[in-house]
Amino acid sequence: MGAAKQIEVKPISASHAREVIRALHYSGKVAPNSQLHFGVFLAGYCGGALQFGPPTVKRNVLGLVSGTSWNGMLELNRMALAEWLPKNGESRAIAMALKLIRRNYPQVEWILSFADGTQCGDGTIYRAAGFVPTQINASASTLARLPDGEVIHDIACKTGVRKAHMLKTTGGAASFQKYVKAIGGEYLSGCQFRYIYFLTPAARARLTVPVIPFAEIARRGVGMYRGEKRVRSETSDTSATHVEEGGATPTRTLA
Repeated sequence: MGAAKQIEVKPISASHAREVIRALHYSGKVAPNSQLHFGVFLAGYCGGALQFGPPTVKRNVLGLVSGTSWNGMLELNRMALAEWLPKNGESRAIAMALKLIRRNYPQVEWILSFADGTQCGDGTIYRAAGFVPTQINASASTLARLPDGEVIHDIACKTGVRKAHMLKTTGGAASFQKYVKAIGGEYLSGCQFRYIYFLTPAARARLTVPVIPFAEIARRGVGMYRGEKRVRSETSDTSATHVEEGGATPTRTLA
């Protein structure tokens, strides 16, 4: 792993993590539901951050691992690393963050995350870090770009201000499709990839959905790398993917 062994991961404040994510993440946005914040350091300089917290709609994912308690899982809401960090830095940072969670929060049995295969990548760094793919979901009707350029997932319309705006715009209809049509949005093509990392063997044994072979991504022709479709889905961990992964709700890509 070379220079990546020099990377340190340690807790940072929520405000510091938000600053880093806004600067480095492809969306330019933080996840407001994040609860754990880790900074990625090299030679004393912070070059990235990882944010963990509950999923937007937790009840919809608890059943992926049977018997999961309400506080028994977390989502990797956001992760972004600067390009100047060494090769394999992503895998090193994830591994160290997961080790901290395992040590300090023993009630957490597994970690959920998503890769955005419509704008960024298909999850290369997750596979390199030991996550397993459990869903390849075509986003034909779940991800849309608004007229102002913002990209939203239908999950974002299930709660809070966005839900209120949807209901007002559609005359009370809780329909993402009607909302997108009413505001003149357009759907994005591609896939969303769901990944799970098991912090305990017991959680792995209780998985209720199949693990998808990595080769399936290439077989379906849905591999994505830095926003470009690729014929073959690589499993290696490369520095070029530093700012491409992390987050359940994809948002606008930075220019």
